[in-house]
Amino acid sequence: MEFKHPLYLFISVLFVIFYLLRFFQFQKKPEFFVPVALWSKSRLPLRYFNLLLGLCGACLIGFSLTQPRSPMGFAKNNIKVNDIFIVVDVSRSMLAEDFAPNRLESAKRKIREFVKLRPTDRIGIVMFSEKAFTLLPLSTDLKLIEQIIDEIKVGFLGMGTNIGDALGLAVGRAAQSIAKSKVIILLTDGVSNVGNMTPEQSAVEAKKQGVKVYTIGIGQRSNGALLKTGRGRGRYQRIPGGSVDLKTLDMIASTTGGKSYYASDENALDEVLSEIQELEKTEVKSSTKIIYKELYWNYLAFGLLLLLISESISCFFLKEVL
Repeated sequence: MEFKHPLYLFISVLFVIFYLLRFFQFQKKPEFFVPVALWSKSRLPLRYFNLLLGLCGACLIGFSLTQPRSPMGFAKNNIKVNDIFIVVDVSRSMLAEDFAPNRLESAKRKIREFVKLRPTDRIGIVMFSEKAFTLLPLSTDLKLIEQIIDEIKVGFLGMGTNIGDALGLAVGRAAQSIAKSKVIILLTDGVSNVGNMTPEQSAVEAKKQGVKVYTIGIGQRSNGALLKTGRGRGRYQRIPGGSVDLKTLDMIASTTGGKSYYASDENALDEVLSEIQELEKTEVKSSTKIIYKELYWNYLAFGLLLLLISESISCFFLKEVL
């Protein structure tokens, strides 16, 4: 059992307190007095039994306000989606501060904006440096996706830029999808210099699988600055401008039917996302809607019945004036 409005339990407590105050009539002055000789002690058990009935009724009515319910299962929904893998370069050069606060954080900020605008699209995330790693398979869970975006960090995938294997990994994941519209967004600021697959081989495989690749080179054309770690900490290392391999990125995009962009500022990513919005979506089944059995009606009906019986006893048997 779970509760739709658990905070309403406080209102339930107030409802019970109000009933007790009304029953015992605190601070209320009597309107007429009954001689002690006429007061029958035999009515006391009935009065306390009546109190118990009314109190149970008030508790049940108050409990029903929380709307208790029991999950029965999942309903099948048909939703229209794009399948989109975002492949993010996490080599150390992505910490260059020609974007505020750096290239990687700027890219992550734009990815978050993209995810929020597409609540029905399935999003997957691959990050790479020397090695490639699937951080998130395809998912429509917006909260989970936003949490995973925070986990895109530099450091544990080695040194180097492995565009070929990262792209190949995303293509392999996308190939398992039944969606018509399969897209990869590749964000990088360097040149592929390690890996088993070349970017050319990955692009050809993407074309075979019907996956469009949109490439985005990140970084200003002038020199960027990268904060050093270890010895010389606190000093900046200059990164030559124009270090992105635009020729390879253009080749990947043209081979797969996508487009290539150079992001010298944050607006370039917005152009890519706007174009993706126009792509054809595919209807797939999703089991995300939970069916509940509502239980509060039972508590409400039984509570009202007990309260009605209690009030009837008060009026017709105890002859109490309300």
